[in-house]
Amino acid sequence: MAITVFESVEALAATAPGTALGRSGWKDITQQRVDLFAEATGDHQWIHVDPVRAAAGPFGTTIAHGYLTLSLAVPLVAEILDVRGAAMALNYGTNRVRFPAPLPVGSRVRLAATLMNVEQGAGWVQVVLELVFEAEGQDKPVCVAETVYRFYR
Repeated sequence: MAITVFESVEALAATAPGTALGRSGWKDITQQRVDLFAEATGDHQWIHVDPVRAAAGPFGTTIAHGYLTLSLAVPLVAEILDVRGAAMALNYGTNRVRFPAPLPVGSRVRLAATLMNVEQGAGWVQVVLELVFEAEGQDKPVCVAETVYRFYR
C-alpha cells in the first residue's frame, strides 16, 4: 500500500485519465461492523445479521450490506489518494455502482482506485474514480463503483 500524493489541485487536474492510483490496505469485515451498519441504517435483513440462519442460506454465512461495502470508500480512498493544498474536498456523488459478489463476514476487503475522468470548473477540479473492492481470496470484485469527488482550490 502506497498513497498517491498530489502536491496541488492543479497537479491532480493534469493527471491523465486511466492512471492507476493504487490499492488500500486490507479492512476486516466483522459481524460487529455489519451489525452496527444495520443499526445505523435500519436494514436488519437476516442475510446480514442472523449468523445461524445465514449459515443455512445461499452463502453459508452472513454477508456485508452492499452499501456498507460502498461506504468503506471513505476510509479506503483516504489510504490511496492525498490532494494537498485543496481548500476542501467533497464526495460529489456516484455514477454507477454494482455488487458482483457477496462480501462474507470474516473476510477482508481492500480497494483499488483508477482515475477515470478529470473536469475543471470555477475554483474546483472534479474527478471520477473507478473503485474496485476486492475480497481476499475471491476472484470476482465485491463492488465496482464510479464515484465523483470535487477538490476546491
